[in-house]
Amino acid sequence: MGVVQDEELQEEFDVFGINLNEQLIDKYRVADEWLAFSKARKDIPISLENLDLFDREKLAKKTQRTPQTPLNKRTQQKVYNINNVSEGVDISDAENLYNTYGGTPSSKGTAAQKRQLTPDNPTIKRFQNSTRSPAVPFSPASFSPMGATPSKKYSSRTNAGDVITSIGNVDNAKWSGSGNKCTIKLHDPMENMSPEEKDSVKDLCQDFKYMFQKLTDKAAVLNEMIDEMATQLQEKHSIEEFSHVALPVQEEVTLVGRICCDSLGKMNAKSVILEGSRDTSAGRSVPLDLSDLKQYSLFPGQIVAMDGTNTSGQKFVVKKLYEGVVQSLPSCSNDKDQISSNDMTVLIAAGPFSTSDNLSFEPLADLVKHIRKDKPDVVILMGPFVDLKNDLIENGKGISPLDDIFKTKLKEISDVASNDCQVIVLPSYRDVHHDYVYPQPPFFHQSKDSRMKAKTDYPNVHFMPDPCVVDINNVIFGLTSSDVMFQLGAEEISFNPPGASDRMARLAEHLLTQQNFYPLYPSPEDVNIDYEVFEYYARMPCTPHVLVLPSDLKQFTKDIQGCCCINPGRLARGQAGGTFSRVQVRGGAIVSQQSILSSITAQVLRI
Repeated sequence: MGVVQDEELQEEFDVFGINLNEQLIDKYRVADEWLAFSKARKDIPISLENLDLFDREKLAKKTQRTPQTPLNKRTQQKVYNINNVSEGVDISDAENLYNTYGGTPSSKGTAAQKRQLTPDNPTIKRFQNSTRSPAVPFSPASFSPMGATPSKKYSSRTNAGDVITSIGNVDNAKWSGSGNKCTIKLHDPMENMSPEEKDSVKDLCQDFKYMFQKLTDKAAVLNEMIDEMATQLQEKHSIEEFSHVALPVQEEVTLVGRICCDSLGKMNAKSVILEGSRDTSAGRSVPLDLSDLKQYSLFPGQIVAMDGTNTSGQKFVVKKLYEGVVQSLPSCSNDKDQISSNDMTVLIAAGPFSTSDNLSFEPLADLVKHIRKDKPDVVILMGPFVDLKNDLIENGKGISPLDDIFKTKLKEISDVASNDCQVIVLPSYRDVHHDYVYPQPPFFHQSKDSRMKAKTDYPNVHFMPDPCVVDINNVIFGLTSSDVMFQLGAEEISFNPPGASDRMARLAEHLLTQQNFYPLYPSPEDVNIDYEVFEYYARMPCTPHVLVLPSDLKQFTKDIQGCCCINPGRLARGQAGGTFSRVQVRGGAIVSQQSILSSITAQVLRI
């Protein structure tokens, strides 16, 4: 057999459009591979069948291997000059430059990065420096006049003023204000405390300091919440006593505790456990078998009671579930059976107040026009005002300091406020210029001087914490700017017959049955809860007449346990316009612990 020349091989492969040089075929390597392959199979002869087997088992595996990057090869450092500096410095280069000037190097492979996260709880990017401004790549674009270009998508909308949802009789509703000054009073959880007790509690509305929470104090608060709910469940359902969660018993018993997940992932029906209190169960927990329940709705942090059996002490088979207790509606403040209330109109809007692609605040400007036109008695504005999720803020392309942006827009809001049109302002944990903690102190809380200056600079504007309970003309409003509805929906598991449950109403009802504004535990990584103040400021003293829960979920107005629950939506949704709500409360007698829904008309409409 003659020797085949390289030129002949090239000609044959050219027929199939294959370049031998590009394919990097080494004839000597192929010969060595065939020799080893043949010897391993007792000197099998060369044939088409054996060559096909050789190709599948040896050559194909060799070519599929991913080439390794040389260990000693270093990536060339990019050099910036006048022609390419406008493109911006890479984040890693910016961090290295920051570290060169004494910054703390970013650690690689931290425990937080290795932690298992679920897609429902993505980590929020909040990279800031010591001046509370976002640390961003160095670029002349950071100092260019950007952010004032109006959003084309917002300006081209055609559905402004459309009503999304409503409750009550809207035919005879009058949305203009009454012209009378409303009385506004913030519920103070320390109102009935002794001076000694007040000294041991942090005041959220004063010079509030956080990040001093001890694990023992946090555990005590969480345990006390179980004990308080256990007492109410026991009274409502006439339960004789609660058993130890991990005690093996043959007869049916009743347990009480907090719903938890047995791992770091999203909870499912097979991973639910019940954590008991210190008093009844010494803090022990037990897995739950929910297969016998015909209907349930559970989320991590929910405090429940349940009937069932635990024959082995290893798993509790649930037969009946008690999902919290709804408190009574507000009692009259004058210790009588009823109290009078005047007509009033309330406008409610939640941020962001600018579209995500700019900082021109067009939706806020349109809302201010609406306020000037209708002059509602009270305007409730909930953050974020300077949204950390805004594209320009996140990328560091704003032209002004963050505090200045907020104060400028707050001045525009204050200009429309008056004695007969008062404004309530709540912060949000998405406000990049404010304290990143929940419960969240009001704006300008840092010192007595700052609070006095805010009253002078912004008259008729009331700065409230998040969350809060507010008495407006004897009508109790529960307010929170956190998107607890969305976060509960991401963690909740439920099993309900088709059409048996309204998901939005069910999520809102969880807050009423758990008696606090944020019953989810543990919270997502972007919500930092201080449980020392949570115990006092996040608990609901009663079921409010009106509960406002702004969320990215679908807007609604619903009657839930006699409470008017409203999701006004966001004033801006991405680059498009969003929604806001308006509420009319007709004057008359407010009966103690009775619903006033018959006197309420509410709408959610597009900006």
